[in-house]
Amino acid sequence: MWFRNLQLFRLAQPFTLSAEELDERLQEGLFRRCGSLEMSTFGWVPPLGRKGTQLVHAANGYLMLCACKEDKILPASVVRALANERAAQIEEEQARPVRRKERIALREEVLHDLLPKALTRTTRMFAYIAPRDGWLVVDSPNRKRAEELVSLLRKSLGSLEAAPPRVQDDPAGVLTGWLVAGECGGRFTLGDECELRARDKEGAVVRCRRQDLTAEEIRGHLKAGKRVTKLALGWNERIEFVLSDDLGIKRLRFQDIVQEQTVDVSADDEIARFDADFAVMTLELKPFLADLLAAFGGEAVEARGKSAMA
Repeated sequence: MWFRNLQLFRLAQPFTLSAEELDERLQEGLFRRCGSLEMSTFGWVPPLGRKGTQLVHAANGYLMLCACKEDKILPASVVRALANERAAQIEEEQARPVRRKERIALREEVLHDLLPKALTRTTRMFAYIAPRDGWLVVDSPNRKRAEELVSLLRKSLGSLEAAPPRVQDDPAGVLTGWLVAGECGGRFTLGDECELRARDKEGAVVRCRRQDLTAEEIRGHLKAGKRVTKLALGWNERIEFVLSDDLGIKRLRFQDIVQEQTVDVSADDEIARFDADFAVMTLELKPFLADLLAAFGGEAVEARGKSAMA
């Protein structure tokens, strides 16, 4: 169980629920399949899949959760095409134009007819709560999708103050400074990928992969005023990742030296393997996240106690 992406949410209040208490709260939000006329459903499933029954998997003080979403696969182009066919048939048979309001009704009619027959796609999203460290960490490349899980958790708990971390220093400014200097602060090192954007919204975007980021070509873009919005980095020779200027982390990869810590765990024992991977992963991410915040001047003074939530 190795996360590939990290969307970070800082808990504004201490999380005091035990694994058993949290599991009980999540029961009301159990995942269920889509009904015949539903476009999607979203709910909790056991992190261990078919090997488990509990909705919370606890290890070393960390709490793993898993949300499952089922979506009907019904392309808008298909609905639109069928609705247009029905509109054309009406116009031909009744010798009159089909107005906008009627076209909308036809699309709703087509959607109603197709939904029960539509195929479905199921996706899972994992997250863990670190009560001692005050983190909710979601494995998603997309902040909006991660916030869906946070909203589901908030609904299950009744309330939950959690928001992306706020730092003292501007992340884009710090990342740009690292690239200008050709080196990073602390235990971070430059990778071989970056995204640069001009300051104005309509400005140019430059994306580089497998590139020497200290090359003159990159320096030219920086001298022209572009800022770093994504940067590939390494941490402590143990983790590689791509960091965005909103502190979202993608393509997270733990080096062999980290993953080899679980090499003695039997691959046939899925629960033991899950436990070992989860324990090692969270053990590595604890100091990594602390260093990440420190690299940007630490958290904003008001961030921990005044997270604004809906």
